[in-house]
Amino acid sequence: MNTHDLQAFVAVVESESMVKASEKLFLTQPGLTRRVQNLERTLGMELLDRQSKPLKPTAVGNEVYGLARSVLRAVDDLMAVASHEREPTGEFRIGVPPFLSELALAQPIDRLREAFPRLTLRVTAGWSPGLLQSLERAKVDAAVVLMPEHAPLPEGLQASCLAQKPTVVVAPSTLSLPDSPITLAALSRYPWVLNQDGCGMRSALSRAVSAAGLPLNVAVEAFGSELQLSLVARGMGVGLVAPESLARSPHLDALQIVDVVDFQSRLNVWLVHGALPKRLMRPIALMREALLEALEHDTAELPTTRPANAGPRKPRAGAMADRTRKRA
Repeated sequence: MNTHDLQAFVAVVESESMVKASEKLFLTQPGLTRRVQNLERTLGMELLDRQSKPLKPTAVGNEVYGLARSVLRAVDDLMAVASHEREPTGEFRIGVPPFLSELALAQPIDRLREAFPRLTLRVTAGWSPGLLQSLERAKVDAAVVLMPEHAPLPEGLQASCLAQKPTVVVAPSTLSLPDSPITLAALSRYPWVLNQDGCGMRSALSRAVSAAGLPLNVAVEAFGSELQLSLVARGMGVGLVAPESLARSPHLDALQIVDVVDFQSRLNVWLVHGALPKRLMRPIALMREALLEALEHDTAELPTTRPANAGPRKPRAGAMADRTRKRA
């Protein structure tokens, strides 16, 4: 069995396209097709559902994909052992949620590239449930996921809790809110601006609203905290955001923090992975260390804000930053 055929098949499954896979491997499309067909002839079965769009593996093809990834990782391990420098080579596939890619990913990537220049980093963004599925199907080597407190992780994975992040409810500064205390029931009269299903913050809110027997009226589903905050600032509804994203937003002065007495959501940030080849043990350790530092740094820089329904309106962003520096 030719490892080049396995590599071609894996690239097609991950790219969901013959064209994209051929570009990734610097092959002509006919050359790529021949490699996949060689593998199918060797195994005596069809591995791709060629009628599906985007291109998907068959049921047996999905099983072969996982085994092929294991074989290719083993080959990378052998090459690493044969190397005199023993420097990690091959791919390190990392899954991250949008929250992390916006706030705390640049430093870990820089450190990984500096420490392991021969290691190819492949970063995939997605919601935490999808990232966990990708991890279980061996489509990524490690993932950072955001999970509500007490939410279980799949069995068989190694997990390190990197941080615990609060979330805050925000509303337009022009919105007249009921007198304190504000409850989920009081907020149920307003529409929400949220991420799509799969977002950890939205999942925590959905569970709280459902437990209280209340409706969840979603006015806009929008990807990315900055777009959501701009929509909230323009009066499209109320939103849910990480404090770090709020502190950095240019829309901060047009927003108010809502102190909801019966909804105090916190998300655990986990670094999770399955059994890793030896060549990735040092990279995963460095990634854990760099993420811890980046997440702690974000928390340390977070300015102190006052909930809008707890008294006078919060000061402008510059004033908050000045006050934080004076306290330091």
